[in-house]
Amino acid sequence: MSTRLSLGYSPCPNDTFIFHALTHGLIESAADLEFVVLLDDVEALNRSAAAGRLDVAKVSYHAYGHISSDYVMLRSGGALGRGVGPLVVARTPGLDLRGKRVAVPGGRTTAKLLLELWRPEGLELEELRYDAIIPAVAGGEVDAGLIIHESRFTYMAHGLLALVDLGAWWEGEVGELVPLGAIVARRSLGAAMHTRLAGLVRASLEYAWRRPGASTEYVAANAQEMSEEVRRQHIALYVNDYSLDVGVDGERAARRLLERGLSRGLFPALREPIFAA
Repeated sequence: MSTRLSLGYSPCPNDTFIFHALTHGLIESAADLEFVVLLDDVEALNRSAAAGRLDVAKVSYHAYGHISSDYVMLRSGGALGRGVGPLVVARTPGLDLRGKRVAVPGGRTTAKLLLELWRPEGLELEELRYDAIIPAVAGGEVDAGLIIHESRFTYMAHGLLALVDLGAWWEGEVGELVPLGAIVARRSLGAAMHTRLAGLVRASLEYAWRRPGASTEYVAANAQEMSEEVRRQHIALYVNDYSLDVGVDGERAARRLLERGLSRGLFPALREPIFAA
């Protein structure tokens, strides 16, 4: 008899690349598990996890600060690294952002947390789905936008300029990797299942790296608005050795980010451990 688990991740190329093998029956050791997959925008996944609707999910590190009582982070499958941070873009070079309307990709995204840790006083923030931000900035609906995912590869084609690289700011200010998103699992699943899930996600990524063509159709089907080149760039940037295991550096970076959010009173005290063994 199989065990059913709800699994949520985004349709972005990095996530579909990582999870393709696991959710398409290509990992033999997962044969007794049935994954009910939800593909959705990361902020929607943040909300679904907060509502307790998912057993396993990709969420923002920022969102984890709000759900640590019920979820633990797995060491595999996440997105973090160097040169991967969100950008603030605008139509006007050198725009002073104080008092300006800035579109952000959701209230609990790591991008928004980084902006709040960096931002000048007096920004007027407006939440939009991540893929609606570039059109809103280009169309003059907002003064600037905080972009994530594949938008960092396409904003220039819309006549926009990068004002701030928040990832570069974080790396320079804190000296750590930029932690963007993590895979979480319900604490109630138990330590043995946590260990098993982390191993399966790792195995799925290793499969993807060994057979990069196997997931091409699945990745493309969920990112039809992207060119093949942008899909490749997306995977190359956001899928790296830290996706295989966060390692000591990744865990330290995550803790530094969460500690800074805690110091601002943005979420309650964390429940330990935050990473599954």
